[in-house]
Amino acid sequence: MEIGLVASILSIAIAAGTSLVFATVGEIVTERAGILNLGVEGMMIMGAVTGFAAAFHTESVAIGVIIAMLVGGAMALVHAFLTITMLADQVVSGLALTLLGSGLASFLGQRLGPEGMPLVGQIGPRFEKIALPFLSEIPLVGPSVFHRDLLSYLMYFFVPVAWYFVYKTRPGLHLRAIGDSPQTADAMGVNVFALRYVYTVVGGMLVGLGGAHLSLSYTPGWTENITGGRGWIVIALVIFATWNPVRAVLGALVFGGVNAIQFRLQAAGTTISASLLNMLPYILTIVVLVLITWAEAFRKRVGAPTALGLPYMREERT
Repeated sequence: MEIGLVASILSIAIAAGTSLVFATVGEIVTERAGILNLGVEGMMIMGAVTGFAAAFHTESVAIGVIIAMLVGGAMALVHAFLTITMLADQVVSGLALTLLGSGLASFLGQRLGPEGMPLVGQIGPRFEKIALPFLSEIPLVGPSVFHRDLLSYLMYFFVPVAWYFVYKTRPGLHLRAIGDSPQTADAMGVNVFALRYVYTVVGGMLVGLGGAHLSLSYTPGWTENITGGRGWIVIALVIFATWNPVRAVLGALVFGGVNAIQFRLQAAGTTISASLLNMLPYILTIVVLVLITWAEAFRKRVGAPTALGLPYMREERT
């Protein structure tokens, strides 16, 4: 395989994977707290449409990112209230968020343009690529890794910080504790309810950030179904990464790079069906989800939070 082809695939994989990394780390944080949120698809697409709409009207990508994160956090807050305070089923609540977000995003996307004109297909403010001096000149990896937009550079910094927070800090220990044994954490004086609220909302804000990257950087503008099922891929990536932020990067690059590989292989004259290549991420998503729900032993081995998806009531503390 030519060096240019490898560099091209790597570049597109990073571009496509950045939004997945933010959303996956956000979902990891939420699930580490013991809350299962299947509303990622709805929150991502709402982050995409509101982020682009805000940037379009204010001509500021920074405001677009902030709005997208606030919208993602607000939707996650609804999920937190339903599942933590009202003890609603977490699966049902998450699926309801996805349906709500998908429908609302479609409605808003057709009506948020100037004087009611649709935003579909319009190109507004976007994150431009910035080449880092010297680093961008490194053969093969330089142009692909160090000639990116600000959100991609933020991802490089954010992932190791997230890993350090989860595994090397006292608040990170509390986060893992409320997801593994909320009764024990509560007995030690940790406010399980408050922390679950905080981490659910923070996770939602990161999912919204992932949506903003789609509409402000990866494919600038708004198109119907811009996420293309990425929210469901995120759910599988969390399991693939075994709830570890660093491993999420590898998974996001694999999933994000499939389309790049598909296009490049087709251009190279391969006989592999493009439709088959395009299906691979979704097939793998289904396989991973089936494995994790079918095999309890596998679930424990990969390190899933013990109390994931289980409501916590103080009266049940022993």
